[in-house]
Amino acid sequence: MARPIRVEYQDGVYHVMARGNERKRICRVEKDYKLFLKTVAEMVENHGIEVYAYCFMPNHYHLIIGTPRGNLSRSIGWLQTTYTIRFNRKHGRIGHLFQGRFKAQIVDADEYGQWLVEYIHLNPVRPKDRSMIIPRDQWNTFDRFPWSSHRFYSGKQEAPLWFDLKWLSYWGKKPWKARKEYHRSIRRWFDGETENRWSELKGGFVLGDEDFFKETKVLVKGKNKMEENHWLRKESMKEVREALEKILDNETDDRIKIWAWARMGGERNIDVARRFNYGDGSAITHILKRLPDLAQKNPEILKQMLKVENYVSRFKS
Repeated sequence: MARPIRVEYQDGVYHVMARGNERKRICRVEKDYKLFLKTVAEMVENHGIEVYAYCFMPNHYHLIIGTPRGNLSRSIGWLQTTYTIRFNRKHGRIGHLFQGRFKAQIVDADEYGQWLVEYIHLNPVRPKDRSMIIPRDQWNTFDRFPWSSHRFYSGKQEAPLWFDLKWLSYWGKKPWKARKEYHRSIRRWFDGETENRWSELKGGFVLGDEDFFKETKVLVKGKNKMEENHWLRKESMKEVREALEKILDNETDDRIKIWAWARMGGERNIDVARRFNYGDGSAITHILKRLPDLAQKNPEILKQMLKVENYVSRFKS
């Protein structure tokens, strides 16, 4: 599958979104939402990310973030890996939680910031057909939804220290006026107005005008457009493989070793087959398919797999 362009630079602004694997839930109960919020807060502290807006849904999430250090992939990679490990440990499961790689669109904040914040906040009540009007009777449902930053913008709740509320100024210079204008602006979505600006997305990854798009293209000039600029660097993968060598040194179950090298070490099935003296990669595929179900029935296997995941996560970017 073609990889989207991933452009990383200092002081970038991004709309980040990821869905649950097979569109399954990434938050099952209230404590999961709180755990995800806690993990986002740690990402802010540990990676210097600025969070301007968010909305957490049962099977996907949205973030609008700033990257003063130019470390998008490393930060979101850490967020998703860390939350996956915590979620898996809590619910007694293994394997991927998120579907593929996260999406990241570069945003011209001055042109699209106000619209994007409102659009993301409206996720809990927006019809699947984006062109449809949001019913007026959904306002209370929207206004009471606890897992978005809407309540910080509306003034219903004080924003935590890790949340950056400076984008409130897009609705007005004085906070009280800005909140009043934010309320008026987002209320119009329930009064028959619709505004879908996704048709203005350029190149599949830039939400901005032509000049902004041209500036962004300079950053990817000479790059292969089917590759990410920064995801797992060679140095990072080397660290992961060294960690696997260490943690698997005393592991006696070859099935767990095979799973670890294929799923975390990034090795092709055929290479794993050679490592463990199998004739071809089909046997590895069979083991990888069966092991998750087997682990759910065998607590010792599950325990060992979670141990490996937890250890290796320290080295993943």
